[in-house]
Amino acid sequence: MIMTHIHHTNRYFTLGLLLALISGLWVFWSAQAAQAAREDRPGNGPGRDRHFSAQAAREDRPSAGPARDRRVPVQAAREGGPVRISGQNEFRDTRYQHNRFYPVRGHVVRSLPREHRTVIHGGTRYYFHGGAWYHRQGPRFAVIAPPFGLFVPFLPPYYATVWVGGMPYYYANDIYYANRGDGYVVVEPPKDAVSQTPPPADQLFIYPRNNQSEQQQATDRYECHKWAVNQTGFDPTQPPVAVSEDPSGQKRADYQRAMGA
Repeated sequence: MIMTHIHHTNRYFTLGLLLALISGLWVFWSAQAAQAAREDRPGNGPGRDRHFSAQAAREDRPSAGPARDRRVPVQAAREGGPVRISGQNEFRDTRYQHNRFYPVRGHVVRSLPREHRTVIHGGTRYYFHGGAWYHRQGPRFAVIAPPFGLFVPFLPPYYATVWVGGMPYYYANDIYYANRGDGYVVVEPPKDAVSQTPPPADQLFIYPRNNQSEQQQATDRYECHKWAVNQTGFDPTQPPVAVSEDPSGQKRADYQRAMGA
């Protein structure tokens, strides 16, 4: 009887101890879960660090705002000269109010533009289109500056007329053309002062008549220019002579008188 009572007492004690242990574990687990939940809220504990780290990463990214201008700054090559757009394949030529766009020198294309024209100079083929010149470079074509002396029977579709010593020059794409009989030739930039205004009428050697075209007038002016050069030995389209060769500028004055004759 006594042994049975002791057996039941031990069983109840063991059961109570087990329940107490389970209850303690439950309370401990609940406390840990609540603590973890509080830490994961924005602005608290490690969760706060993660929140601000993500925000900092977003703030460190380059902004691509709605009004971001991706165009490359425009820089003038030289005063009054072509305005080049760095990083692009074309530039705007603003010299003499020309204001036309051309491909930059050195730009390479796979094929030539349609309706291009071919000119042979010194046994080499050069290709022209829209004021730009191309030269074969392997299987492709590169934009180039044409060589001085290259003769062409045409002018660029858009050009500016400038005047040097009473003679007209035709300018486009940083290239100067001068009249040569039945066509034009690529020449070096004039050394003398360049004017965009035609000389006064009393300095011109010929006047338009019989509805002459501008090309015919330019041809006549060139013929007179050649005559004046032969008579005086002075050519304003060539580099200036040394001071010792013309100390008083007499040759220049003689040339001007010959042109006005």
